[in-house]
Amino acid sequence: MQRGSNLQPIPSGTDTGHSALDSVKKSLGTIILGKDEQIELALACLLAKGHLLIEDLPGLGKTILAQSLARVLGLSFSRIQFTSDLLPADILGVSVFRKTSGEFEFQPGPVFAQLVLADEVNRATPKAQSALLEAMEEQQVSVDGNTRRLPAPFFVVATQNPADQIGTFPLPESQLDRFLMRLELGYPDAESERAIITGDDRREMLAELTAAATPELLQELQAAVRGLHVSDALVDYIQALVRQTRESPAIDIGLSPRGAQALATAAKALAFVRKHPGVYPDDVQAVFAAVAGHRLKAASAASYQHPNELCQQILDVVPIP
Repeated sequence: MQRGSNLQPIPSGTDTGHSALDSVKKSLGTIILGKDEQIELALACLLAKGHLLIEDLPGLGKTILAQSLARVLGLSFSRIQFTSDLLPADILGVSVFRKTSGEFEFQPGPVFAQLVLADEVNRATPKAQSALLEAMEEQQVSVDGNTRRLPAPFFVVATQNPADQIGTFPLPESQLDRFLMRLELGYPDAESERAIITGDDRREMLAELTAAATPELLQELQAAVRGLHVSDALVDYIQALVRQTRESPAIDIGLSPRGAQALATAAKALAFVRKHPGVYPDDVQAVFAAVAGHRLKAASAASYQHPNELCQQILDVVPIP
């Protein structure tokens, strides 16, 4: 596919938004050093109205990234520390009886925020984990027979430790599928790590961050992402990638139609972050592992391959149009 074909200009009304996104990326880059690619993908996930799962070892900046996103985007923020004794009511809220009025009054839980950090989500039991399902899928919760809307925009960032660590409960496939993207931060490069060691404490720097956007602007940009053009040839490429995940002998469970839609949506959002006038094949390739990796199941546990390796195999086999 030629980059100049079948592309439409970015609407002029998004100039202010792109300027704000540049400021957001710059601010995040001062806190999360050497992770420009992960920052772009996290922003694309939010612009695509998706939820983000960050899986990595403790101490690599997962929580700081979530807190930084909320601060620079001007979003209300809450943190839920997932533990083995966490109850659904600790997430959703409870109704409390008031003697003065003689009625029950609902006390919203921490899920009622625009950006919710579900920290170490796989340390809670499946019952507590499932309390997030309706919130993530429908942007609402049902408590005591009443349905309550969550604030907009609504974005869940969940962190999880590797499954081989003590005291973890693996997320079921149905819940993993609710996350648009899964990211790994990894260790910083030598230069970034030196700056972390010799520089200011990241949490002190976080307290000094100022908002570079507003929830209202964010919703406008989410609408602009939906209007970004995708050519027929690119849809063919996405379908070819999805088909290969279903036909590859290395994969037992490939991408579902919802996974295919997630891939297209994420690619559009990343193209917007990168100021592309349309979606390019390299936008699809850049989000492929983040979107598909946690949705694929390898054919044999005996010959384990990292999800990113499986995704790279698919990208290597399917030709770019």
